[in-house]
Amino acid sequence: MMDNTFSRVVAEGIPSQLPPKIERDAMVSHAPRRKDILSKKEEKLALRNALRYFPKSWHAELAPEFLTELKEYGRIYMYRFRPDYAMYARPIDAYPAKSKQAAAIMLMIQNNLDPAVAQHPHELITYGGNGAVFQNWAQYRLTMHYLSQMTDEQTLHMYSGHPMGLFPSSEHAPRVVVSNGMMIPNYSRPDDWERYNALGVTQYGQMTAGSYMYIGPQGIVHGTTITVMNAFRRQLPVGETIQGKVFLTSGLGGMSGAQPKAGNIAGCITVCAEINPAAAKKRHEQGWVDVLVENIAQLVKQVRAAMIQKQTISFAYIGNIVEVWEAFDREHIFVTVGSDQTSLHNPWSGGYYPMGLSFAESNALMAADPDKFKQFVQATLVRHVDAVNKHVAKGTYFFDYGNAFLLESSRAGAAILDTEGDGFRYPSYVQDILGPMCFDYGFGPFRWVCTSGEANDLEKTDQLAMDVLTSLQAIVPKEIQQQMLDNIKWIKEAGKNKLVVGSQARILYADSNGRIAIAKAFNEAIRKGHLAGPVVLGRDHHDVSGTDSPYRETSNIYDGSQFTADMAIHNVIGDSFRGATWVSIHNGGGVGWGEVINGGFGMLLDGSAAADVKLEKMLYFDVNNGIARRAWARNKEANQALDNAMASNSALLVTRAQLVDDDIINDLFNED
Repeated sequence: MMDNTFSRVVAEGIPSQLPPKIERDAMVSHAPRRKDILSKKEEKLALRNALRYFPKSWHAELAPEFLTELKEYGRIYMYRFRPDYAMYARPIDAYPAKSKQAAAIMLMIQNNLDPAVAQHPHELITYGGNGAVFQNWAQYRLTMHYLSQMTDEQTLHMYSGHPMGLFPSSEHAPRVVVSNGMMIPNYSRPDDWERYNALGVTQYGQMTAGSYMYIGPQGIVHGTTITVMNAFRRQLPVGETIQGKVFLTSGLGGMSGAQPKAGNIAGCITVCAEINPAAAKKRHEQGWVDVLVENIAQLVKQVRAAMIQKQTISFAYIGNIVEVWEAFDREHIFVTVGSDQTSLHNPWSGGYYPMGLSFAESNALMAADPDKFKQFVQATLVRHVDAVNKHVAKGTYFFDYGNAFLLESSRAGAAILDTEGDGFRYPSYVQDILGPMCFDYGFGPFRWVCTSGEANDLEKTDQLAMDVLTSLQAIVPKEIQQQMLDNIKWIKEAGKNKLVVGSQARILYADSNGRIAIAKAFNEAIRKGHLAGPVVLGRDHHDVSGTDSPYRETSNIYDGSQFTADMAIHNVIGDSFRGATWVSIHNGGGVGWGEVINGGFGMLLDGSAAADVKLEKMLYFDVNNGIARRAWARNKEANQALDNAMASNSALLVTRAQLVDDDIINDLFNED
């Protein structure tokens, strides 16, 4: 049922009458005040850039208001233009749209901004501290307006949150093309983001925020579960169980909130520190973490008891993670597996908080004296690493979770480099686990959203996916048997783990064959009326071929190409003409601005024969593009996956790498 008032406001875009000024809502989690970086001349330019969205007659009233926002918050968010309707993913038929594909995108945008999903919803930030869907509320309103007008022969082009406009295209083209933060290379330093974002000309789209594909913490739970299970498998002697063993980490905001849930699914004791009390309490209220603890002595007591009783339980410690590492060292609490998932891609603007200051004191200092705040953060990183090193000496397995922990610790002067001094002491989780076990074989975070909004549809899709994987499991090569069994276990138990926040969405690691077979099953179910509405397909950019990131997704590529971004660019271009409903490309995300290029897609399954063709062509390329690049880098597992892909599809012809005997190279340098 369509709400006529909602439909009218959405379709209107920029309102015809200037809405009244509204006060900033103190009950919502807000983004920290951004760095004061603009000159007076640039502040004037920022105002001109913001005011160009509105009629000239409004400028005199809006100009001082926007200047106040810029001065107080470091950005112009245009709070006055925040809609007064509830922000959440409505059923697809509730959206005023001429194109079903456009309606699906509207649904996904609203899900990204749902207060139950988004980290700082009123600043249009979904996760990671700065992962934005839009820069301001005018952009949101205009985008929804364009989508309501769009036909299936138009494409909306999005420039870092700004809707440049609808352009004629064709029914075979993507309905939306998104780019975020695509800077000239020499302008991708952290301060460049601060400056050009404050000017209103670019934004940080993170990975799935600016591409409308975020589905809450569930989006990383499956990958985190796989990582945690296999970290323990690497560490524990054969026959020893995970029960009663400790996984110590930090971060409960945004994607990092998945960690305690993943630990519970894996069956260990998870201790996750979070400096922001609101974030910790939100995850506790949502059922993502079991116990809140604010006293370090109490935490030690409760964790020790859980170890003795071999419990599966998760603790959120409201405080600094360094306190926990140091206390567990003093109190001889053995940590079997350790990591960190604070937002160290954004270390100076709220991604990581220093010891010795409260959450509020840190937020005040980062605005008032950013240089001093940076010194505090770097001193804490040194202390953090020292504590981790003590635990590792006792037998802890520590890995970098792709949040730039190793990178920023090294920049702070911490004892994090290996003995040769040109690499890190600890591996990225991609190097040891997800790379060789999943990405090289084509397994990655496939996801879908049931646009009907009905939990029953999600339950049916879970069953369809499980049936598909179970049938495939009997015929897959032995090298990926464990991956298939882990994924079947995951989808079988997904419903009871209560992972849904916001839209009726699911994530499931699968390879090319699995993704295509599952998507076909969904499309057939839609065609036959077994599902109440269409299904949106997507994935995290954290996948086989979506992202070029030398310190995370491509950290297990060693031919030098880990510092190139050709794969992600080809991924987006290739998906765009093979059937994607929308595509996106971002600078930044996960490990930081200037450190990574991400490519993503969304695809609407509507039960049509055309969708059958699109899903097969696009999903096949989306995965095998990455496998081919990884095989060219001489990754053994990727070469095995490529052998299987080429044997099953004669149209796939890929340049193969010839392996060189080490002796031939070493003899030239007189090395053994």
